[in-house]
Amino acid sequence: MRTFREQYWRYSLFVLILGLGIAIFVELTPFLGGLLGAATIYVLLRRQMHYFTECRKWRRSLAASLLMVEAVLCFLVPISLIVWMIVSQVQDVTLKPESIITPLKHIAALMHEKTGYDLLQENNISSLIAVIPKLGQWVLAGIVDFGINIIVLLFVLYFMLIGGRKMEEYCRQLLPFDREVGSRVMREVHMIVRSNAIGIPLLAVVQGIVALVGYLIFGAPGAVFWGVMTCFATIIPIFGTALVWLPLAGYMALTGDLGPAIGLVLYGALIVTHVDNVVRFVMQKKMADTHPLVTIFGVFVGLSLFGFMGVIFGPLMLEMFVFCVNIFKKKYLDGTPYQRLFVPESDIVEKGVRHLR
Repeated sequence: MRTFREQYWRYSLFVLILGLGIAIFVELTPFLGGLLGAATIYVLLRRQMHYFTECRKWRRSLAASLLMVEAVLCFLVPISLIVWMIVSQVQDVTLKPESIITPLKHIAALMHEKTGYDLLQENNISSLIAVIPKLGQWVLAGIVDFGINIIVLLFVLYFMLIGGRKMEEYCRQLLPFDREVGSRVMREVHMIVRSNAIGIPLLAVVQGIVALVGYLIFGAPGAVFWGVMTCFATIIPIFGTALVWLPLAGYMALTGDLGPAIGLVLYGALIVTHVDNVVRFVMQKKMADTHPLVTIFGVFVGLSLFGFMGVIFGPLMLEMFVFCVNIFKKKYLDGTPYQRLFVPESDIVEKGVRHLR
């Protein structure tokens, strides 16, 4: 009877935890960007926190406050400026529709002259007029959501920095592994988050700068704005930066700049696109060696689940799935002891040969 009661308590507690966890997750979905952002910045700052508190013997509150200032200056201020620049561009379109309608009329006239299709038909004009107010509402909602998530990020980040090692140890104990494997999992998580949080923005900045140089050389309109858009386009798998420079080149061709448009297409295809491969190759040697397919499909999954922060946590989720499958195969199918789970096969063979000698 006692065994049945204990099992009842155990499974009832599990169901209660699961139900409450799902309910809390659903309610916290609007703040998911801020929560994941706080976790990402914590991983980037944890070593500094350890240095200040363990080596320099600072109070945790003082060290956390200093790192909060660093996070605001190094991470949040640049992101806020970029978001504000994009918002101002969208506001100009919303408040002054003629700024987009005038160039559109010019393009429509060129298309009508060369193809006979009238882009400014009544149905198309009605659809465009209906979209502009919705665009303004979307921008306003985005600003409010961004501001709330920034506040959530700062609030959660401070307490994550204060909790530090205790929080990590608690999470490690909850993992379904022994101490050695659990520590290895935590190191993998930190390494992958650092790799994505540093590597993806670095790749975006490099490609954006290279694209900006091309926009300036070939005289593209609004070169700086489209350079920033190219940075964001790098996170989109497969198509990437071509979503910016290809339509921009098409617009330049329709407005009469055929030569610069062709030059921009060649520059984008031969230089901007291949910069991605070169930078990724260099970063793979310095950071986590993540397979390109994991990154591509991870971004697809992450963007649909987590929004913008899915760029970092989508590949992490997929990488951890592969990692756990690998542990399951080695431990339960191959019967590999725990101490050999993470030793490369080449090292095991080499040690065996040395032992025979």
